[in-house]
Amino acid sequence: MTLSLQPLSASALKAVLADGEELALIDVREELLFSQNHLLFARSLPLSRLELTFAGLVPRRGTRIVLCDDADGLAERAADILARAGYTDLHALEGGIAGWARAGFELFSGVNVPRKAFGEFVEHASSTPSISAQELEALMRARTDVVVLDSRPFDEYHRVSIPSAVNVPGAELVLRIRDLAPSADTMVVVNCAGRTRSIIGAQSLINAGVPNKVVALRNGTMGWTLAGLACESGKAARAPEVSHAALGWAKAAAERVARRFGISRIDAATLARWRAEEARTLYLLDVRDPHEYAAGHVAGAVSAPGGQLVQATDQYVGTLGARIVLIDPAEVRAVMTASWLRQMGWRDVFVLAEEGRDTAPPAVPVLGEPPPPELRVDCAGLAALIARDAATVVDLSSSRDYLEAHIPGAWFAIRSRLARALANVPLRGTLVLTSADGVLAGRAANEARTLANGSVRALDGGNAAWLDSGRALTADDPKMADEAIDVWLKPYERPSDRAAAMRDYLAWEIDLPARIARDGSANFVQFRA
Repeated sequence: MTLSLQPLSASALKAVLADGEELALIDVREELLFSQNHLLFARSLPLSRLELTFAGLVPRRGTRIVLCDDADGLAERAADILARAGYTDLHALEGGIAGWARAGFELFSGVNVPRKAFGEFVEHASSTPSISAQELEALMRARTDVVVLDSRPFDEYHRVSIPSAVNVPGAELVLRIRDLAPSADTMVVVNCAGRTRSIIGAQSLINAGVPNKVVALRNGTMGWTLAGLACESGKAARAPEVSHAALGWAKAAAERVARRFGISRIDAATLARWRAEEARTLYLLDVRDPHEYAAGHVAGAVSAPGGQLVQATDQYVGTLGARIVLIDPAEVRAVMTASWLRQMGWRDVFVLAEEGRDTAPPAVPVLGEPPPPELRVDCAGLAALIARDAATVVDLSSSRDYLEAHIPGAWFAIRSRLARALANVPLRGTLVLTSADGVLAGRAANEARTLANGSVRALDGGNAAWLDSGRALTADDPKMADEAIDVWLKPYERPSDRAAAMRDYLAWEIDLPARIARDGSANFVQFRA
């Protein structure tokens, strides 16, 4: 191991997970491998993209960090990158993922596992009512007074949705419900793609005291599809602007929720003091709709729509035990989101009702240094090399992006497995690395120079610059120098037998509580009414 990396046994890590102090548990394997078996609270930050993503999720350089791999050297390589960037408290799980299993501890498949398990916990603890696809379809055919609210982000709703559904992302439900269902006689059905966001959305409305009958659509759009019913695509029905009366009701409801779940507010002066503290990690998250965030937000805040923050906390918060401040000038969305984070076991969650004027998201530091001039090539230079048949282009973008569009003739490779990929590529002339915007390719240039015999360059601006220069990208003739293990495909993205994938996924979700109980690391909290 490198001098900066300290081994940590499985039993020692188990104790660390229970001590309540800040911890970033990072799995540096590729996403598909992560999805097959990982520790419950591990964050997936593959080595192949580490410089691009790490500082955003683990911003404090003194954070206690434990790296997980398959005892194959990835943790050591990641530690070298992090140590050079100033991270000082680096550990590796001894024996890797297999070492954890040998110690008798639980491993999990899937992604966003703690939040999925939490949804099942909530349904059981709160007896959240639900309705089957067949029952809802019968009500719709009978023209019953029912409104269907899709609690996912707009892009997911736009891709596939239940007939008649209106898009109301999870954190927006309490804020907008009185405009969408002004009559207490209207049944409210909340849906998502599967289970979690349906359950959390429906229970949010119930916790807020909505007078309507509220139910979750059991198994969401997947359940609808498996019932033989047709989903729709391309829909764009959104909730209307919030009326004065609806806002007043929502604020009063949020105040009741804040008292029940012990949600604390802070002011700008407190935030300024916390920003200056070097011994604690602070996440500043704006939980409003992304359009509102883009129009103006508190400086340094990251857009984290509340429903998605609850659904995929590990994509926004990399450090367990950190301090989280949720921003919403109206407070409603922040309070509802905070209530769920508190029930998940996050102790230090606060609400800030503050307006802001920044319109650009905060810059996320990229670790490492860009390549020197001698390792760079611009689009014109690459085009000239290609015209002379004097370049081999290797694309380090995600396989999903590569298959959608790449420079003609480019090969796909995974940066962390570049040596393996290059063995499958007939190198000719200069090896030119590219990626989505060129940043990742630049970070990999020095490494590639040690692996290739000839000259190596990184394309300035990557595929985006190539396209902007008037040159074409293509989806044709993909050349896969490595397996596409860098992405986990959702059930509806699978190339075949999607119905079986959906059934397996739903069964996996339902099975999670038993596995969470065996693991014993989760600290979900049930608040009494």
